[in-house]
Amino acid sequence: MGDPARGIKPSAKPATLEELLVIPEGERRHEIIDGELVEKAAPSPRHGCGHTSVVMSVGPSYHRPSGRGGPGGWWILTELEILFAPDQLYRPDISGWRRERLPRLPDTGPMTLRPDWVCEILSPSNSTNDTVKKRRTYHRFQVPHYWILDPMRGELTVYRWAEGGYLVAAEATRGERIRAEPFDEVELDIDELLGYAEEEGPPAGEP
Repeated sequence: MGDPARGIKPSAKPATLEELLVIPEGERRHEIIDGELVEKAAPSPRHGCGHTSVVMSVGPSYHRPSGRGGPGGWWILTELEILFAPDQLYRPDISGWRRERLPRLPDTGPMTLRPDWVCEILSPSNSTNDTVKKRRTYHRFQVPHYWILDPMRGELTVYRWAEGGYLVAAEATRGERIRAEPFDEVELDIDELLGYAEEEGPPAGEP
């Protein structure tokens, strides 16, 4: 038998939710992608900065009931397990649900209601999962809005669901600002999302 906690499949059979839940919660940074148990890459400093910055940029205006100090109307959640299908269980970096579809948060997971928005932040070791495999599933289950923040290239790409595949609704790179649906009341600074705007002096490790 393989050890699910090490990301080793016990057989050729697709991984199951039960196998994933065997992993202690404090060590569980795993997903089931196309039936394979996959451990998410450890976040880089730039990845972590993007994660924090997106939440801080979007959350204050939207993570609240409508009409209370901003547009509101959303739940903005991080690293939440979402079950799309028995062979597809993901932990998006950040995801959001309109409160009109999800009036109350469930007490237990994984979430089974598909999100209205997902943001994934790419890591060099597994970027294909986000740009191809998971994107394919998000489209199949009609997630309306999908963002990909790429710290390596310094870019944000905003996708909108369409029948034949995701369409690029907007994109921006370092030095630019963007209004990105479905949160286009807020203007985002790409340098701030990736932490460049706050940096002073040379990169760490350089004279």
